[in-house]
Amino acid sequence: MDDFARLQTSVQSALVDTTRSATALAAEDLPFHRTVDPSLSSALDTQNARLLSLASRLLGSATAHADNVRPTLRDIEDVESNWTRVVDVVDSLLERADTALDEFTGAVKRLSPREQTPVANKSSKASRTSAALRPQVIEKPQLTFEDKPFNQETQPFRPLLKSKPHASVALETQPSNSEKQFSHPYQLEIEQYKYPSTVYTHAEPISYHPFESTTATFVDTEEGLEEMLQELKKAKEIAIDLEHHDQRSYIGIVCLMQISTRDRDWIVDTLVPWRRKLQALNEVFADPTIVKVMHGAHMDMIWLQRDLGLYVVGLFDTHHASRALGYPGGSYAFLLQKFTGVQAQKQYQTADWRIRPLPQELVDYARSDTHYLMYIYDNIRNELIEKSDFSQPHHEKDKVHDVCQRSKEYALQRYEHPVYDAETGQGAGGWYKLVSRTSANLSKQEFAVFRAVHQWRDEVAREQDDSVNFVMPNHMIFTLARAMPSTRAELLGVAQPATQSIRLRADELVATIVKARTDGENGPELMEVLAKIDPVHFKKAMEKAAPQSAAGFEGVARYIQPGNAAAPTINVSSLLSSSLRSGLSMFWGGNNNSQQTRSMSTAPNIQLSVPMPPLNAEVFSETAASEAAQMTTPSAPESRTSPEPPAEEDQDDTFILKEQGRGKKRKHADPAPTSDALATQTDEVTIDPAAEKRQSRTQRKKAKKQAKADADVEAAAGDEEAAALDDEEPAFDYASAPSILNPPKKSIQELKAERKKVKDPYKKSMDAPKGQPRAQKERAGKSMTFKK
Repeated sequence: MDDFARLQTSVQSALVDTTRSATALAAEDLPFHRTVDPSLSSALDTQNARLLSLASRLLGSATAHADNVRPTLRDIEDVESNWTRVVDVVDSLLERADTALDEFTGAVKRLSPREQTPVANKSSKASRTSAALRPQVIEKPQLTFEDKPFNQETQPFRPLLKSKPHASVALETQPSNSEKQFSHPYQLEIEQYKYPSTVYTHAEPISYHPFESTTATFVDTEEGLEEMLQELKKAKEIAIDLEHHDQRSYIGIVCLMQISTRDRDWIVDTLVPWRRKLQALNEVFADPTIVKVMHGAHMDMIWLQRDLGLYVVGLFDTHHASRALGYPGGSYAFLLQKFTGVQAQKQYQTADWRIRPLPQELVDYARSDTHYLMYIYDNIRNELIEKSDFSQPHHEKDKVHDVCQRSKEYALQRYEHPVYDAETGQGAGGWYKLVSRTSANLSKQEFAVFRAVHQWRDEVAREQDDSVNFVMPNHMIFTLARAMPSTRAELLGVAQPATQSIRLRADELVATIVKARTDGENGPELMEVLAKIDPVHFKKAMEKAAPQSAAGFEGVARYIQPGNAAAPTINVSSLLSSSLRSGLSMFWGGNNNSQQTRSMSTAPNIQLSVPMPPLNAEVFSETAASEAAQMTTPSAPESRTSPEPPAEEDQDDTFILKEQGRGKKRKHADPAPTSDALATQTDEVTIDPAAEKRQSRTQRKKAKKQAKADADVEAAAGDEEAAALDDEEPAFDYASAPSILNPPKKSIQELKAERKKVKDPYKKSMDAPKGQPRAQKERAGKSMTFKK
């Protein structure tokens, strides 16, 4: 206990000294001292690097046996961006220290091993789950591959096959055309493939083994691969699935392969350095006697041949089967719920499959993708057979044949290297699709910056072997194109949140933007480039936007053709501005307004987007004349009787207005006047003596008020005339005037007299009858007790 007290004292003393030093340094103006003394600046940089290194080592030690992700601190920006993680690490250390102190001092007793087991298992399961879903800093596994990926390929993709099992024709060693492109190695075998009779035979579904009572075999050695291969050769149907990662790799990387038979499950680690040796699985994957069941294998076919050199002959895709049967959903989760009642754990779909060792939750999720797939295949195959008509082979009612043909199309896909074309933006990762699918209207300079930034992102992604979205998201390219920052500070202020690549290469990106902005002053327009790249698509888009101007765009589609050197430069922007506007408005008629352009210098006469009727002097003169006529026209005098109706109109339609609020003593009323009479008389349609008396009394009151008002006006006018005849008011004497800041004090009697002169506007309200008082008033400190 004494040793602990000395340790505690020494630790507290060191913490106090460190805190005082840090506080004193924070109070100093270090940026100013840096400018005064260059040696101090270099010394501070050295100490900063040393402290960051110590902090990183301490964080690494603190997270070595914990669930927290280790923050990496390379510069001050990393400290700011990873501050939340640093706080989490410190909090976990404090909690562990608090728990250890409680156990050491005896405040909390440690559980026995038997009592501790359930709690430990529960906590470890939660920690594994959080670790599986939490983003982690993982070293790129592709750096350990025997054949590292090369992202600067410009030549066509060459298949990775070293041999070709189950071949009908020999493996091609030379390109098949002048473009030096290799054909699909198993193209002939897939096109001529005939599915086994079992695919067309209705059979009782074979139930799967209980998931809890079975386990998956993890294959990460060559011996395990050979053992699995011998087992797979005995099967008639197998299920295959892949787990892919595309965030920290330019072209993507296959991380796992799941394979299941009717009785066993395997999970193959495809991140091992010798991953190219997995080509041995072609002995099973290309075997025409074995049906390969997959779900949504569109991208799986590309990934298998790109990373592992594997090709599938005899594919049956359950996604196409679900579409052929008209299911409301085509996902694997839908089929799993429909046929097995198992709910898929969708939270693991976005997990990082590069984690090693693989958490048990991810192992179970990966195994479930193929463990139930054979049973789903049996059920969906039977339903296809039941709804198919085999009387006419290869007919549209033959749903089994339709699914098999669509599956073959997936298997015949070929992988090609992503080639970037900066000029036209074509290709899988080009800028053309991105800008053509948006409604962004960029100027010359903005368009030049857009293309330059997009190309810079692709080059950086290839160099770092990261995805383009990891380097910079798509929306940020448009943001930078519009802002066109010229300094590092402006760039970091606009690009929020800034990615790691942007922060580390900010100066390089700024130089790219500045150069593109200068070159874009004389560059092409966005619409001109789009029209030259794809005139047919451009024409269809413009016809859809303006059907009445289709004839004008036909000329553009005919005239702007690739390689047409005789075609002059056409200002497509002016064509758009003149053709996309309608010449007729449903509200105002003809529309002669011109489209408002982006620049004030090019369009000094700005007009409204919505055409307005002409507002000239005649309109205002007519309006003024009509208003004056309405004001000068005398109103019709009130009449007690209905006027004579016109002689030419018939008075057959007679109706009676029933006055609201009349007494019950009224027995009858005069007949109502006609509609024309109602337009010139008041609302009163009957003669009532009581109403006439009330009206005369009201008129007398109005007359008295008017006479009194006229008398007041005359009196005021007389006072003004009298005041005008008097001598002028003497000048104000500032010397004898009382001070405003220090006014003289008034006596109590004067104050009371002034208060009496002031009229209280709310005095009359106090004369109103008071409300009924409360029957029982509350009294402080007393309570009421009620008895039955």
